[in-house]
Amino acid sequence: MEPRLNIITLGVRDLGKAVAFYREGLGWPQSSVSAGDFAIFRLATGTALALYPRQLLAADAKLPDPGGFGGITLAQNVIDRETVDRVLAQAVEAGGVLLKPASEAEWGGYSGYFADPDGHPWEVAWNPFLVLEQGCLKLPE
Repeated sequence: MEPRLNIITLGVRDLGKAVAFYREGLGWPQSSVSAGDFAIFRLATGTALALYPRQLLAADAKLPDPGGFGGITLAQNVIDRETVDRVLAQAVEAGGVLLKPASEAEWGGYSGYFADPDGHPWEVAWNPFLVLEQGCLKLPE
């Protein structure tokens, strides 16, 4: 299997509210492929973030849906510390919840967490040891 990730799909309780958070609140571009119970956003990396009703997503994957933390976080690395603070503030202003204010990280960077309206946790981080080129993470071989 190729080491590739094309789409991350988040199960959401209220599709309209979730779409508004990502589209209007964060300013992410929604694709015209979005239709009915499915919304998809173009990300700068050639990947996409999709939103789909939580109960339908669980049923499609044949999984129980206990709710709560699913053992995964999403992350956006940014170019500097100031951008971490700005993105966290934008997410909160858009209706997200600040989970952890930005602070110095034990690994030498600066990061904080917010949750989207469905509680999906996002880390926003500046990592001085990683290279970003036009917003895309460039990892060494």
